[in-house]
Amino acid sequence: MLFNSIDFAFFFCIVFLLYWFPLRKSLKGQNWLLMIASYYFYSCWDIRFLSLLALSTFLCFVTGLQIHKTESKNGRKTWLWSGVAINLGLLGFFKYYNFFAESLSGLLKTAGFATEISSLNIILPVGISFYTFHGLSYIFDIYNDKIKPTRNFVDYSLFVSFFPLLIAGPIERATHLLPQVSRPREFNYDRAVDGLKQILWGLFKKMVIADNCAQYANQIFTHSEAYSGSTLVVGAVFFAIQIYGDFSGYTDIALGTARLLGFELLRNFAYPYFSRDIAEFWRRWHISLSSWFRDYLYIPLGGSRGGMWAKIRNTFIIFVVSGFWHGANWTFIVWGALNALFMMPLVVFKMNRNHIDVVAKGKTLPSLREGGEMLLTFSLAVFAWIFFRAEDMSHAFSYLGGIFSKSLFSLPQVWPWLTIVFVLFFFAVEWRGREYSYALGGVAGDLHKAWRWSLYYAIFIVIILFRGSGQHFIYFQF
Repeated sequence: MLFNSIDFAFFFCIVFLLYWFPLRKSLKGQNWLLMIASYYFYSCWDIRFLSLLALSTFLCFVTGLQIHKTESKNGRKTWLWSGVAINLGLLGFFKYYNFFAESLSGLLKTAGFATEISSLNIILPVGISFYTFHGLSYIFDIYNDKIKPTRNFVDYSLFVSFFPLLIAGPIERATHLLPQVSRPREFNYDRAVDGLKQILWGLFKKMVIADNCAQYANQIFTHSEAYSGSTLVVGAVFFAIQIYGDFSGYTDIALGTARLLGFELLRNFAYPYFSRDIAEFWRRWHISLSSWFRDYLYIPLGGSRGGMWAKIRNTFIIFVVSGFWHGANWTFIVWGALNALFMMPLVVFKMNRNHIDVVAKGKTLPSLREGGEMLLTFSLAVFAWIFFRAEDMSHAFSYLGGIFSKSLFSLPQVWPWLTIVFVLFFFAVEWRGREYSYALGGVAGDLHKAWRWSLYYAIFIVIILFRGSGQHFIYFQF
């Protein structure tokens, strides 16, 4: 059940009406409704994996209680690592078994051993990486005495499975979402309207920008050997725009949907393609995952404390692990390693905190230096995205070989004018609204009422008339 489908629209309307009318005065009833709705939503993908979601939820719920009531440090640590091992074990089996089996078989063959390790026909449960990280953050925070465990299983189940974020995030924290689950919620008209605007902008990002760019990115990447170097650059840029429109569009719909139900979810994107260096890019891209790795991996490893080699080691670890989190393929690992490599000059020269504020804050245009920095950062991101998008390492290197050829200086063979016009409009709105939590809310708020509603209707009409061919959200595969 995709967010941009008629099925989801009907599903959400039913949930919304039940939630705010017969159950408006009953917090317990609202939470039961949302939990049941979330499990139904997940079952629409594959009902067989409902039991896996329930098992992971139950294990973390019990682990949290046991950690809290155990007094000895060793006992608490035993419960913590038992919970971590079981959850990562489930994730590892479904997501990484075949990767390790095939990699080990290849390594043994290289060493001269004719050993074949059988792979399994395993279906990856949708959203498993996200809800596993929800549960892990919960037990980590209890172990570190940041929160106390809830004794209400329905509330905890809703925290893990809340349908707007269940499939592709944001990766929530118990410290942020659980208090919202456990306290009464009142309907707020202004917040609901704001949620609808964010949903509209998310649908535009997904259906007009991402899906149209996907058509050309897929065409060029699939037949990369047939295209010139300049066209391959166009394909890589289209994929960079596709993945941003796709994932941040999903996030906007998720945040807007949650706001209609009285919840505020964590922000996941903050205009990453306007970043002036890679460090700023990673503070603005998939923020909930980046901050998760910072809090639960980077800082425990020592963070920025210690010598320079420790900082370099820790930076490489979190980026490589982040790449591996995205998928069981060497391309994702290389993608993560490349981003770590791009970070190195900033880490070594202590420049990774240079750009904290919004670029060109309060100004219409960036300076020439800021423009150059943004262009360089975007180019580095696009270069790394080639590995992310490629089918395998051989495809990635052949794609790069095609770019760095004489045909790089020829005219592109693919140049879809209408899609480019929409992309330019999209980035113009994003630039104008970059100081706000989402672009349309900022831009529309500055317009006269007549112009504001004209903009809403225009976006809606463009979505209806110029939506691309329906594509699954990219991050559903992770």
